Amino acid sequence: MKQKILLFGVAIGAILILSSCKKEEVAQTLTNPNFENVSVHDPSIIKSADSYYILGSHMQFAKSENLIQWEQLSESVAQTSLFDDIREELKEEFSYAKTDTLWAGDIQQLKNGNYYMYYCLCQGTSPLSVLGVAVADSIEGPYEKVESFLYSGSSPKFGETYDATTDPNVIDPHVFYDNDGKLWMVYGSYSGGIYIMEMDGETGLPIDTTSYGKRLLGGNHSRIEAPYILYNHETKYYYLFTSFGGLDSYGGYNMRVARSKTVDGPYEDGLNQQMIDAKGAKGTTFDDLSIEGYGNKLIGNFFYEEDDGLTNAGYVSPGHNSAIYDEESDTYFLIFHTRFPNSGEEHQVRVHQLFFTEAGWPVVSPLRYANEKLDNYTTGMIDGSYRLLKFSKEISDQIQEPEAVTLKNGDISGKVKGSWTLASTNIDKDSIVKINEEEYRGKFISVWDENQEQQVMSFTGVSKEGVPLFLIENKEQKS
Repeated sequence: MKQKILLFGVAIGAILILSSCKKEEVAQTLTNPNFENVSVHDPSIIKSADSYYILGSHMQFAKSENLIQWEQLSESVAQTSLFDDIREELKEEFSYAKTDTLWAGDIQQLKNGNYYMYYCLCQGTSPLSVLGVAVADSIEGPYEKVESFLYSGSSPKFGETYDATTDPNVIDPHVFYDNDGKLWMVYGSYSGGIYIMEMDGETGLPIDTTSYGKRLLGGNHSRIEAPYILYNHETKYYYLFTSFGGLDSYGGYNMRVARSKTVDGPYEDGLNQQMIDAKGAKGTTFDDLSIEGYGNKLIGNFFYEEDDGLTNAGYVSPGHNSAIYDEESDTYFLIFHTRFPNSGEEHQVRVHQLFFTEAGWPVVSPLRYANEKLDNYTTGMIDGSYRLLKFSKEISDQIQEPEAVTLKNGDISGKVKGSWTLASTNIDKDSIVKINEEEYRGKFISVWDENQEQQVMSFTGVSKEGVPLFLIENKEQKS
């Protein structure tokens, strides 16, 4: 009888051990998220109640409850319901900027409870622009103009000669609260660079109405735009996101980030380079060579699979991002528009998770958000066949193609040789991938791959030089 009980106990123990091992080898289970896509160029995000809203150029407007299924609320200025009569409301602004549309705007809810829309209009081929604010008691409007307070070009505001090499093009605003509760606006595109100014928390207007504020980077018509600032309470840094290059499908648009302990700078990149020095050479226009070495790059052009001239799997000119921290889930998100390979100028919104390395630098998940959660894994869960994407700092229309590699027992073999190390606690420590002695620090993350229509393992990391690297498991290829 004792022997039977002992055998029974051993059997139960074995079952428990096997169950424990099996559970350890299985990541969070993801199912098809059934993405619903929208087109919002230059999406700026705000959360109101239980919904996320994005406002973009041309009064494009959309909402989502989960950052996965999006609903298009407006596609154009002609269609928008954000104003009762936008043509009449902004008649003077349309006339000044010599345009019939609006560019990238932003919405912020001030402490008085009202919603403030920061709108901008621009001629397009020259920095003839105007920026102002409208207010509503509901995020979906209707908004009423308060005041247009910044002009570029032949400025009627400051009554002085405008210099496009040093003065900003007054578009692409982002208005936000800093960690001390002060209101700021960062803005600018090309021309004289990216600027920041403190705002009045009661009125939503600038405190100093006699200047453009303080320059953070850019100048001499360098292609830097779309500033967005996000604070991380753990790292104690303000992160300044910008897009370098041209926004069209052949412009080499890519997202970069720098950081500072103080909201108005100075901002630095991973090489401790001062971003104030990131500008075109004197006398040049669109001098990408002068700026491409600055900033930590987050993502650029890539094919998901080898190009056959037909595939549109991948991203082309991803950029003009916003970012948001969700307190409830303790998760950071990057929101941007992107074009696609072999698809011309068609664009859609994408949302990816952001993670932070031990050194406090953000890295972006290689695949779009699908309810995945960062976890601790085992080496057995990492082993497999992968597509490797190694980016560069170049601003180019070249689209990075993947290299086929195998990860097994800490080694990387195939078209690229190297090694990998899984952190003991991947959630809060750096996992490391080494390629040709270049070290990339970041995270392994199990994600949903809409191209393979299944869950796969991935890696995102960044080098000290600020160059990103992605690994995406290829389950179609047996390891």
